[in-house]
Amino acid sequence: MRILLCNCNSPPSLTPLSPTPPQKPPPSFLPIAAVWAKKTLITALTGALSLTLLVSSPSPSLSLDSPSFQPPRPPQFENSRPDRCTKEEEQQEQEEDKVELKPEFVTNEEIVQEAWQIVNDSFLDTGRHRWSPKSWQLKREDILGTSIQTRSKAHKLIKRMLASLGDPYTRFLSPDEFSKMARYDMTGIGLNIREVSDDIGGVKLKVQGLILDGPAHTAGVRQGDEILAVNGEDVRGKSAFEVSSLLQGPNETFVTIKVRHGNCGPTESLEVKRQLVARTPVFYRLEQVSEGPTSVGYMRLKEFNALARKDLVIAMKQLQDMGASYFILDLRDNLGGLVQAGIEIAKLFLNEGETIIYTVGRDPQYLKNVVADTAPLVTMPVVVLVNNKTASASEIVASALHDNCRAILVGERTFGKGLIQSVFELRDGSGVVVTVGKYVTPNHLDINGNGIEPDYRNFPAWSDVTQHLLRCNSLRQG
Repeated sequence: MRILLCNCNSPPSLTPLSPTPPQKPPPSFLPIAAVWAKKTLITALTGALSLTLLVSSPSPSLSLDSPSFQPPRPPQFENSRPDRCTKEEEQQEQEEDKVELKPEFVTNEEIVQEAWQIVNDSFLDTGRHRWSPKSWQLKREDILGTSIQTRSKAHKLIKRMLASLGDPYTRFLSPDEFSKMARYDMTGIGLNIREVSDDIGGVKLKVQGLILDGPAHTAGVRQGDEILAVNGEDVRGKSAFEVSSLLQGPNETFVTIKVRHGNCGPTESLEVKRQLVARTPVFYRLEQVSEGPTSVGYMRLKEFNALARKDLVIAMKQLQDMGASYFILDLRDNLGGLVQAGIEIAKLFLNEGETIIYTVGRDPQYLKNVVADTAPLVTMPVVVLVNNKTASASEIVASALHDNCRAILVGERTFGKGLIQSVFELRDGSGVVVTVGKYVTPNHLDINGNGIEPDYRNFPAWSDVTQHLLRCNSLRQG
């Protein structure tokens, strides 16, 4: 079973990849702990997609070749990876394959039972209070007490079962719909990456899907390959999201990928020509003001995609070099995108240890306090512009900066989309989208259905911005 964490409001407008062999599920009905242990978390989508991806034209001024932006040197590891797996690792891979079950052997009743169990274990009722363990058990007895003679009828029963929850975001996905959602290209070279746990508590980055005859496939990358390095930088310890960002770049440029073929095959360095235009969501300019600070760095962020953090860092550094003493971060009409991108962007402004967001859910894996783990990139005052179309990842950034006294909010109350959905693959290739958690701001405000109230409706004087943030920090510390 695979899971993709997302804020799934609508289908993704992303490049579909060629179908890949479905994850082989556990045999029969294992104890639920064993079944859940089979989950594969694709953290390229962590928290991930509000799936309202808007794009803008690339700006030449945001090139990574800019002399004002020098990426840090990658850490050096003393112990290199072996080129081939050990006999024990190869034997373990073979043993894991033996216990898997092909989708065609899954019965209609088992598919319905699997969907029921996912909701029973993970669903978070965030509004209408229609769900309870007792009522859900009765639902199982009612549905599984009927004859399910066709796969089509099984899918209809799952749809009916999910509709009874009264949650507009919890829904069924046909095999075709699941395939389109799970396999897409966010790297710009025609592949999709997923994270796979290894036997020492770490993760490997595997190629989950490929565009046939796309740049990566043409260069020799194959389904199931493990990605070891990008442009000579070891990707050990990096998330799929981070590596996807490393792979992106301007059209017609090259990226070198070191891969290990298959589970235990040889390693190979491959040069891949990027053939898709990398589109930045960041627009910025330096503004001169007559009152207050002489120079203000204005940055508009249209969406949270894999380029958002990288390009915002470039903009912030260039605006600082140009003399900006205040920043305006414009999140108006930004409906979200990759939540992990929002979290990484919030870290650029916060002190180490400060809370970015809390996540709440019935499953312990969704109970988290997400904190900044590095020093801030900038410390000057920030004004965040918001409106009623500021949603999801945008609300996470806005509330993180506001509640930690790093920014004031100006504009309208935000949209109020603060739910977490997970996409679970069922064993016949179909799937279910289930609400599993919600976001709570550092000041413990439930975002969903409430939104975030701004500090000012109209843009205040710059002196008021400074005084507001000073008062906020004073109250926070005392």
